[in-house]
Amino acid sequence: MWIFAYLNYRVPRTRKEIFETLVRGLQRLEYRGYDSAGIAVDGPNKTTSDINGNTICLIKKKGKVKALDEELYRKDTLDLDTQLCTHFGLAHTRWATHGEPSALNSHPHRSDKNNGKIPKHNFNIQFTKPLNTHITKGYEFESETDTEVIPKLIKYVYDNRENDRITFSTLVERVVQQLEGAFALVFKSRHFPGEAVSTRRGSPLLIGVRSEHELPTEEITVQYNSKGLNKKNSHNRPDCSNSIQSVEDGSAVEYYFASDASAIIEHTNKVLYLEDDDIAVVRQGKLSIHRLNWQAGEDPVRAIQTLQMELQQIMKGNFDAFMQKEIFEQPESVVNTMRGRICFDNNKVVLGGLKDHLKEIKRCRRLIMIGCGTSFHAAVATRQILEELTELPVMVELASDFLDRSTPVFRDDVCFFISQSGETADTLMALRYCKDHGALTVGITNTVGSSICRETDCGVHINAGPEIGVASTKAYTSQFVALIMFSLMMSEDKLSLQKRRLEIISAFKVLPDLIKKVLSLDEKIKSIANELYQQRSLLVMGRGFNYATCLEGALKIKEITYMHSEGILAGELKHGPLALIDKNMPVIMIIMRDGCYTKCHNALQQVTARSGRPIILCCQDDPEMSKNAYRTIELPQTVDCLQGILSVIPLQLLSFHLAVLRGYDVDCPRNLAKSVTVE
Repeated sequence: MWIFAYLNYRVPRTRKEIFETLVRGLQRLEYRGYDSAGIAVDGPNKTTSDINGNTICLIKKKGKVKALDEELYRKDTLDLDTQLCTHFGLAHTRWATHGEPSALNSHPHRSDKNNGKIPKHNFNIQFTKPLNTHITKGYEFESETDTEVIPKLIKYVYDNRENDRITFSTLVERVVQQLEGAFALVFKSRHFPGEAVSTRRGSPLLIGVRSEHELPTEEITVQYNSKGLNKKNSHNRPDCSNSIQSVEDGSAVEYYFASDASAIIEHTNKVLYLEDDDIAVVRQGKLSIHRLNWQAGEDPVRAIQTLQMELQQIMKGNFDAFMQKEIFEQPESVVNTMRGRICFDNNKVVLGGLKDHLKEIKRCRRLIMIGCGTSFHAAVATRQILEELTELPVMVELASDFLDRSTPVFRDDVCFFISQSGETADTLMALRYCKDHGALTVGITNTVGSSICRETDCGVHINAGPEIGVASTKAYTSQFVALIMFSLMMSEDKLSLQKRRLEIISAFKVLPDLIKKVLSLDEKIKSIANELYQQRSLLVMGRGFNYATCLEGALKIKEITYMHSEGILAGELKHGPLALIDKNMPVIMIIMRDGCYTKCHNALQQVTARSGRPIILCCQDDPEMSKNAYRTIELPQTVDCLQGILSVIPLQLLSFHLAVLRGYDVDCPRNLAKSVTVE
C-alpha cells in the first residue's frame, strides 16, 4: 500500500546498509496503516552488471516492519557485507483488500519464480479491457491479490516484444495503458539491472535526489512520445528533444522513491512530485520523465522542490505517541496557520493563495464545502460563521455522498476541497467532478505538492506541520482556523459585520494561550478516562457551534479506542437517542455560554431525569453546570465560533487516554490508514 525504494548509483553501499535504508523508509510510513511488508533486493554474490543469472531476493512477512527486519537477518544466503556500487531495492507495506494478510499476498510481487520483474504498487487496479486469456492461463499465480496480474502482464509484454531493443520504460508504458483506477508503481528487473521505472495515477509518488555535487538543474523537462502528439498542434508542443535533464553524467547520485515525504526527509530535502501518468526512469544514474501524449495547457517541466519539513517534526521526542505529541503541538500549529495571514495591528486577513480569485469568489452563487471524516467535521464546525460573514448559502457535503447523488454544480459555485493529505480519493474525484462542471475549486490541505493542491484553481496550505498519527488532531484545528480566516477575508468590506470581525480577530490573538490552558487539564481528563475505559459505548452531545465537536470527538474515540461512540445533536435528543439514556450510559455534554446555552440546559435536564450521569464540558465559573454534572471539565471561554477549537481538545485527550488504558496502538489503529486513497 505504501512505497519506499532506494537506488544508489556509484555510491558504494553494503547490502546491510541498503536493508537498513529500506526498512527505515518503511518505518517512516508505518503510521499510514498496513498489515504486512516486503523487500526486494539483488540476490547474493552478483553484481548489478551481471545480467545472466542475476537473481532478485524477495523477502516478505505478515505483521509489522520489525518482523520483516528480523527476517532479513535470518537469510543465511545473503552476504550482508557485500558492497554494491550500484543497486536498486524496493520495499512496500500492504493493507489487505484482495486476499487476507499473509507473506504470499504481501507486496512486492514478481512476474515469475525466477524473479524476472518485480513491481510494487499502491491501491486500486482495474483493466481497460479483459486481459488476453494467454496472460492469465500461461502464468502461475502465487497470491490472491489483484496486483499480481501486473507483473504477469509485463512479463507477457516482455516475452512478446518485437525486438531486443525495447526499453524497460516502453514495457511499463504498454502495461500502464491497460490499467484503470488509482495506482503508484515502481518496477525493478533483472533484465535491466540498475534501472528503475516508476509511474502513478491518482496515488501519491515522489522522488528524492541526493548528490554530493550541486544539481545542474532545478527542473526536469518532460519528454513526449512523438507518435502520440497531435500533428495539427505540434508546433505548440514543448521541446521534445532527447536530451535528458539529470545530474551530471557519471556523478554519484542516490534516488529515493516514496509515497510520502516523511520517508525521504532524513536523506534529502530535494524532491520531485510526479504528476498522473508521468513515467519516471532512472538509467545509468540519470533521471528522466516522459509521457505518452501532450495536452494543451500541460506543464512541460517538473520542478525539483526543497522540502520545508525538518526531521525532528516526524520524531516523537519526549512523547509516548505521535498523536499525543500532535495534540500538544496545537498552540504552535494554529499560530503557524495564522502566521503572515492575520495582521493584528490593522485587523486585516490575507490568504495569499486566494487573493487573486477573491473577486470571483465574492460574486459566486454559493459555497460548497466537501470533505471526508475529520475534514468534513471542520466544514460543519465553520459552516455557521461562513454563512454569517460571507452572507452566502453554504453546503457541507461528504465527498462520497456528493458523488453518489450526482449533485448539481454550476459555473458560479465555489467548491472547497478539504483534506489533510491532499490525496483523499473521494474528495479528489469530487474535485474533478466539480472542475468538469466549471466551478471554481479551492483546496484546503496540509501537504504541499499533493494531488488536491496541484489540481485546484487556488487554495490554502494550513501549515500544521507533518501529522503522523492516523487520528487527525492538529490538522483539524488548523483547518478550522483556515476556514474562519477565509470568512474574515470575505467580510472585510462589509460595514455591518466589522464589530463581529474584530471580536473574532481579537479572539484569534489569544487563542494559542487558551489552548495551553486546556492542555493543562490533561491529568483531570486522564482520571475521567480511568472511569470510562471499560465501558462499551459513549454518547457525545451538543448543538450549535459545538455540534461538530461532538461528531469529531466521537470519531476520535471510535478510531483509536474501538469503543462505540456517537455524536448527537442535542436538539434531536427527544427524537430517538433519549431511549439510550440510563445510569449505565456514559454521556458527554458540551454546554457553553452561547446562543444555545438554554436549549442545551434543557437537554441536560432530560438526561438527568433519566438517571443519566453527564460529564459536562462547560465554561469556567458556571455553578449551574457543576450542580447538575457527574463530572465537569471547565474550559476558558472565547468567541462562540472559536469555542469548538477549545472544546475538541479534551475529547482528543480523552480518546488518547482511553486507547492507552485499553492497550491499543494509538498511532496505528486497526483497519485504518492515514491517507484514504481508495473509495
